[in-house]
Amino acid sequence: MFGQSKAFSGFSVDDMDKARRFYGDTLGLQVEESGVGPMRMLTIKLGSGANVFVYPKDDHTPASFTILNFPVDDIEVAVDELAKRGVTLERYPAFEHDAKGVVRGPEGPTAIAWFTDPAGNVLSVIQE
Repeated sequence: MFGQSKAFSGFSVDDMDKARRFYGDTLGLQVEESGVGPMRMLTIKLGSGANVFVYPKDDHTPASFTILNFPVDDIEVAVDELAKRGVTLERYPAFEHDAKGVVRGPEGPTAIAWFTDPAGNVLSVIQE
């Protein structure tokens, strides 16, 4: 039924200006803005060609799961660059993190590190 649909994902934030700056300036993604007031929206253009829709929500609750994963060739370079840009990595008690906050494991991704956007939504960088 939806096999050929150009589906897209979306998530909410509590501050559109902070979201635009974070995704555009801090992460270096292409961000387009449209609408006004409560109909204001952001479209994040990902390197894969996919778009992600970001919308305001007054009673926003951050996603407690990872909403965007960014595959990288070198996680050390990625987490160092995030740190330079003021991004703090999350540390979860269930995982063993190295000094930089990276989790390395025998299964799944070779290495992963999580961080949040200004609205508290969880994102990650992954090196496979």
